[in-house]
Formats: sequence, structure tokens, C-alpha cells
Amino acid sequence: MIIPAYNEAENIKGVLDSLKQAPVETDYVVVNDCSTDNTVDILKEYGANYLSLPINLGIGGCVQSGYRFALEQGYDIAVQMDGDGQHDPQFLDKVIAPIVSGQADLVIGSRFLEKEGFQSSALRRLGIKWLSGLIRLCCGKRVFDITSGFRAASKQVIAFFADHYAQDFPEPEAIMASVLEGFRVEEVPVRMNERTGGQSSIGGFKSLYYMIKVTISLLIYRMGIKKKKVMS
Repeated sequence: MIIPAYNEAENIKGVLDSLKQAPVETDYVVVNDCSTDNTVDILKEYGANYLSLPINLGIGGCVQSGYRFALEQGYDIAVQMDGDGQHDPQFLDKVIAPIVSGQADLVIGSRFLEKEGFQSSALRRLGIKWLSGLIRLCCGKRVFDITSGFRAASKQVIAFFADHYAQDFPEPEAIMASVLEGFRVEEVPVRMNERTGGQSSIGGFKSLYYMIKVTISLLIYRMGIKKKKVMS
């Protein structure tokens, strides 16, 4: 279990407590992205397994550090779950099931398949729908909850993400990169919670900025892959 955390002092203890109730026993590592609050103090007091990055890498570098750790430790499956309490470990068995059965290489926990639990703001849902359509146009795969940070990766995808992972708002690009690399990407229904403490990095007008920036990033990535294939 890879848990990225930046200034999650209000949430991280609850996240770690919730893992104890998960239907599947799992190892975990919290990747502290140079938090400026007392997240590290809480992790120490809890006796948590954690890595502290020496500089702030942002969500992409933070998560990639977790995948690098999983690769070096030889794990067969890595589950990514946010440190803000929005993801429910009770769905852990459902998220890993397609990988265990050999049906998928990357599994996305989606709040939009059964539309239960917290559904995000209307503006963010509109942006997610746009990016979902763009990814389908670029690589032929429809994934509804493309910004979900609740996902499971096979050993092969762990190795890929350890070396290739977008640094800024990486979740949509990671999906497209996985499809274009030939990995099987599937989506399963989960229920998510609303953040109860701290602040999201994408809120208000930042949602519009996010949509524009990710749109450009996805198009550039797709054109880069196409150019690479032509040259080869």
C-alpha cells in the first residue's frame, strides 16, 4: 500500500487506523512529501512505516517514490491510496481482485460506476468527464474516474511506474501511458468519502487550471508516443 501524504496531519492517523479493518491484510508505506505541518510527528508517534522525502516532489514524484520502493522490495501488487481519508480500504479486495485473477494489470477504483458515496463537485465532475473522453480519443480506452488515486498495479506496472510516472497531476496520464504501453486497465466500483480535514490541491478555480494543464499534457504525451513509433 502506497500512501502519499503532504500536510495530512488531520487525516493520516485515521487512514492508518482504517487499514486495520481492511478485508485484506497488507503492508503499507506512507510517503511523506516534505510536509510542513506535524505529519511526521504523528507518523513517529503512531510507529508507522514511512519514508520522508528530503525535498517536496509533488504528487507525481511522491507516488513514484512509493512505486520505486515497492519495486525494490519485490512486491507483486501495489495499491495506491490517498492520505486524506477519501479512499475506503474496505474495497481493497475488490480493487486487487482483477489483478489476482489475471484479468488486469492496472485497476482503478471508481466512484462513478455505481455513483455511491462522495461524487466530487459539479465543476470537477465536468472536467473529469472531459478528460475521460480525451483519453478515450487518444488511446481507445474509456475510464470514467480518471483522477481516482485509489488504484492497484501489477508487478509489471510497478516496474513501469517506478521509471515512468508523470510529475504533475499524474493520474490521467498514468492511465493513458499504461494503455499505450499495452497494459490491461480495468475499473471497479468503490465508495469514496469527502475529505474531512486539510485542503485539496485542486479546488475552486484550480479545477479549471487542472483541466487545461492535463489536457495539454495528455495531447503532448500522445503525440510524443506517435512520433516515437514513426521514428522507430
